[in-house]
Amino acid sequence: MTKSQALPAPATLEHPSSGPATLPAAGTGDLANWPNVHAPDAARATEQAVERLPPSGRHRALRAFLTNPNAVAGSLILLAVLAAALAAPILYPDDPLEMAGRPLIWPGQSPEFPLGTDALGRDVAAGVFHGARVSLLVGAAATIVSLLAGTLVGALAGYFGGRTDDVLVKLIEVFQTIPGFILLIVLVAIAQPSIPAITLAIGLVSWPSVARLVRAQFRSLREKEFVMAARGLGYGHGRIIFREILPNALPPVIVMASVTVATAILMESALSFMGLGDPNVVSWGSMIGAGREMLRTAWYLSAVPGLAIVFTVLSLNLIGDGLNDALNPRLSGERR
Repeated sequence: MTKSQALPAPATLEHPSSGPATLPAAGTGDLANWPNVHAPDAARATEQAVERLPPSGRHRALRAFLTNPNAVAGSLILLAVLAAALAAPILYPDDPLEMAGRPLIWPGQSPEFPLGTDALGRDVAAGVFHGARVSLLVGAAATIVSLLAGTLVGALAGYFGGRTDDVLVKLIEVFQTIPGFILLIVLVAIAQPSIPAITLAIGLVSWPSVARLVRAQFRSLREKEFVMAARGLGYGHGRIIFREILPNALPPVIVMASVTVATAILMESALSFMGLGDPNVVSWGSMIGAGREMLRTAWYLSAVPGLAIVFTVLSLNLIGDGLNDALNPRLSGERR
């Protein structure tokens, strides 16, 4: 085979003004006449474009969350509260409701009681640490209950529509017409105050808002191309709902979960403040209720657990804002 047979034939390009132009084949040594083929500026621009490509969804969301100062601050506060809850049985193994010293020791007066004691001689620090366990447990468990119920009802209503949607929307509206806290008091009073009863009652009060959010997400996603493709492949309703649509509807639900935990903590504290909490455990709300009669003489009895509630709820709201920015691509793109 000769050299002329081994080389490909030159390509002909038609230029609108100058007529046909011939592009030399590779290896002919005439590429110097076509400097833009290996232009360094073009190669450099291509490399920069590759470097500026946005990261994948999970990495982008994590980076957006970690670069948000409010979200980081909220996470650190919540980690401190969680650490206090986990360390409570180690630092204060005795019952926090038992008398530990003389009554009304102010914070800083005794190294044994850094946050002082109440009117009955109970350690305030022990109550705060053990109260963190109750608040986080009730908040997390009640949120799980509300998410499960609200997601199921909202998914069925938004996916099927029609009569199913009408019936489930009426059910949601029935719960929303009753003031939430009034319904919570009634449920706890009927079931007798206990941690399981309070948790279930808060979950039953909180699920309608989750159901409305999930329903709106399903209504907007059920006609998307990937859902139509799943139907065309013969997937059943259960697989389409839980494996196709639900993962795409989760970002706003995750954001709402952090707010629901904060709301559940406030509800449990309010019930304990009113004397409807579990009498066998100490909580931040019961500590505030016990110290309200001594606000003028020993204000720290209500201020210390009150500050614990404020910082915990604040941290959850900051985390919710950070999750909203991280899981919303439109907001993240505007911030970059």
